Formats: sequence, C-alpha cells, structure tokens
Amino acid sequence: MPRVSQDHLDARRHQILDGARICFARYGYEGATVRRLEEATGLSRGAIFHHFRDKESLFLALAEDDALRMADVVAKQGLVQVMRDLLSTKDGADWLGSRLELSRRLRTDPEFRERWAERSRNLTVATRERLFRQREAGNLRDDVDVEVLTAYLELVLEGLVSHLAMGLPADDLEPVLDLVEASVRRTGGGRA
Repeated sequence: MPRVSQDHLDARRHQILDGARICFARYGYEGATVRRLEEATGLSRGAIFHHFRDKESLFLALAEDDALRMADVVAKQGLVQVMRDLLSTKDGADWLGSRLELSRRLRTDPEFRERWAERSRNLTVATRERLFRQREAGNLRDDVDVEVLTAYLELVLEGLVSHLAMGLPADDLEPVLDLVEASVRRTGGGRA
C-alpha cells in the first residue's frame, strides 16, 4: 500500500475541519451526526475518524483550530480585529456557530470543560502579549493593568458573540468597536 504524504494528510485534515465547522454551526454538537459530518466533509466516516478519535475530539480540534487562528490575528492586529473579522466575513457565521456550541458545552459538560481548559489559553496569552507589546511601544494606556484590559477585551468579544447569537443587527457595530479600541489606547496610539 503506498504511503500518503504529510501534505495530503494535512489537506485532508483541513477538509474535515472546514466541513465540520459548517456542520457544527448549522446543527449543533448533538445534531452533527456522523451522516451529516460525512455530507459536510464529502468524506466517509472511516476517513473522518481516521484523523479524529471521535466526534468530541473532532469538535475540540475544530475549536482549537479556531482559537489558534484567532490568536494569530490577535498577535498581529489585536483582539478587536478578531471582532471586526467576525462582523465582516462569511466565515464569521460558521465561526459564530462553533463558538456558541463551544460555550454551551463548556457550561454543561464538566469533562469537556476540563479538556478545553488546557487548549483555550492561546487566545488569552496572545491577547496579553499583544497588549504588553503595545504598552511597550507607548500605544496602550498605562493606568490600567494589562490583565484587566485582557479580561475587558475578552468580555467584549463574548458580548459580541451573544449579540450576534440573538440575531441582533451587526451593521452598526463598527463604531462600537472603534470605541472599544479607543478605550484601551493611549491617545494617538495604535490598535489593541
């Protein structure tokens, strides 16, 4: 049997995650049956579960992938940019559904919460490091502790997620995000 290249395995894994993101967003965790995952990914259950032990491992990998992508944006452009991206892209809708399902599972499933806790630190660490860099560059207000600013921005993100989950209008939120960004900046500073 011929060996499969790592590039092929990575591409297949991304294909599964992309399809699963849509499926979990549309149907929730429980509603994302194996049959629906097969349809969303275009792959058989054998192919899906060759890469992921079970549905929970797939969902955790998806949530971790989203968190890593968000942490990358945070490191380069700040947490407010993650919020702007959520408002402006079609991917935001799929990410939102996955994020809401993640929040629900964290609230209702202690074992899942424990497994997720070790994976979820990336976004907080990236936000904190970005804020420290901005403070060192003189762009961030210095009268509030970075830990407090980190918690503030994360709470705003969660509020935005809740706002969107309720189906409230999103087209007028850019000025709100401008205000959030201005609230953590030193006058004349850079992006948060």
